[in-house]
Amino acid sequence: MSVTGNEAFGLGRTGGHRHLLLGSRHMVSAGHFAAAHAAFLVLEAGGNAVDAGVAGGIALGVLQSDLVNVAGVAPIMVYRAERRELITIDGLGVWPRAANPDYFRTAHRGEIPEGLMRTVVPAAPASWLKALSRYGTMSFGEVASAAISFAREGFPMHPPMSDYIARNSERYRRWPQNAAIYLPKGRAPRVGEIFVQRDLAATLQYMADEEKPSAKGGREAGIRGARDAFYKGDIARQIAAFHAANGGWMTEADLAGYDVRIEPAVKVRFDDIEVHTCGPWCQGPVLAQALRLLDGIDLRALNHNSPAYIHTVTEALKLAFADREAYYGDPQFVDVPLEALLSDRYSAERRKLIDPERATPGMPAAGRAWADRAPPELVLATGAGVGGAGPRTAHDTSYIAVVDRHGNAFSATPSDSSSDMEIVPGTGLAPSSRGCQSYTIDGHPSALAPGKRPRLTPNPAMAFFGDRVVMPFGTPGGDVQSQAMLQVLLNVAVFDMDLQAAVSAPRFATYSFPNSFEPHDYLPGRLMVESRMPKKTMDVLATLGHDAQAWPEWSWHAGSVCAVVLDKTTGVLAGGADPRRSSYAVGW
Repeated sequence: MSVTGNEAFGLGRTGGHRHLLLGSRHMVSAGHFAAAHAAFLVLEAGGNAVDAGVAGGIALGVLQSDLVNVAGVAPIMVYRAERRELITIDGLGVWPRAANPDYFRTAHRGEIPEGLMRTVVPAAPASWLKALSRYGTMSFGEVASAAISFAREGFPMHPPMSDYIARNSERYRRWPQNAAIYLPKGRAPRVGEIFVQRDLAATLQYMADEEKPSAKGGREAGIRGARDAFYKGDIARQIAAFHAANGGWMTEADLAGYDVRIEPAVKVRFDDIEVHTCGPWCQGPVLAQALRLLDGIDLRALNHNSPAYIHTVTEALKLAFADREAYYGDPQFVDVPLEALLSDRYSAERRKLIDPERATPGMPAAGRAWADRAPPELVLATGAGVGGAGPRTAHDTSYIAVVDRHGNAFSATPSDSSSDMEIVPGTGLAPSSRGCQSYTIDGHPSALAPGKRPRLTPNPAMAFFGDRVVMPFGTPGGDVQSQAMLQVLLNVAVFDMDLQAAVSAPRFATYSFPNSFEPHDYLPGRLMVESRMPKKTMDVLATLGHDAQAWPEWSWHAGSVCAVVLDKTTGVLAGGADPRRSSYAVGW
């Protein structure tokens, strides 16, 4: 299983719809080609990986504002090569102080409906600016210039965004201010039409303008000025006033009192690979737990994407998702036994539950991670059963990975949609709707509470192959994110695929656990498989007890993984970008 030589890093087997992109200076892979180019231009101008990642990340909030909101979420990982230091920035907002689960139980039968009441404090601006201030070298105005231009001057509408707006046009029409932007001619913009977001441009320009006077005190003081413009200035006042006028909970005090958290990453070993994820305030440890469960199993002997391989990986994922449901939540509010969940003893015991001859019929029971008490018993939504409706995959979220000429790495997964949240008039912002990932069930680790973070699906990651290779990677896809990331990592580490082949290979995903998004529907046994795999594979999976059904050949439901690999021994960089969506890599 050890990776030796250059097989996984640019010189091994190739595949997929695209050739592997190689370089020796710097590399970007992002969810939209223009965002990747914006980040690349920052690198060319002398910026580092953080400068570039922030530039590309903010640009994604303009270029993919159907999927990513400038006022949404933006969890970030930063690796500083000189110090060999890796940190995470949560980039996730908290429920306002006035939030009350009883409101949803009384008014909405326990559900958290689309619209204003699911708003949590916008975190993305604070996240980008924290990364830029602490680890970057450039000003906010410099890194935001491309995003401002894309918003003010417009950009040609691209197919996935046009399709999404068209399919969700009735959702946009619920709120006139949303329809005015996204249905400018009474319909979704057509591919190639120039799409302009003037209010969003003005919001970003206001932040840049407020940076300039403060910058007399230095770069960091200027960035604080840009931050204050959002959280204490006119933008905060507009958001709070809109909530006050429409029965929302967000106040100026909620915004002014917010800050992101900088935390160490969660670290596990898989053979000779060290994998880092974000903490249990998101689903990042699902990837870590799945790797711990699969470590020690000879996956190569099972053969790539064979029925036995798909079955084994799926059953490991189901065990990890069971623990996610039982234990994960904001550690500021709940006891998450993460050390136990990732321990050798616990992983070995859980691994015994993977039956090579039979699938668990639904979500397995959670493991006993607490020594002094049993795992919680959870009430699950029943949703559609086996053979019922198709699974819902979140369409929102994007991703960006950067590695610069110094070996620094950046990994970020910004998100939040403009179709499920009211835009604050005059701002172009749909403040974070991530409250949809909370629960109103008493005792659930992700039950909402004032000041608490929802359990987030976006989860950037980074892998280190010994001392010589670093690989930032991530994807959109809701509950499929960790599953797609796991498969790409295994494609590289176990099956010696080059990065583009690893990203392009057919994928699968289980839905045999509660959906992270409202209404948390549950599809016991459901396993979706891209139809590039043989029908015989599907038939064998069915005999093992999986409710195996087909996705299209290149399904956006399977995620859109982007990754960059740097081999320090050769200085060669590789960029992989998923052809399932609008992802592209740029570098040289």
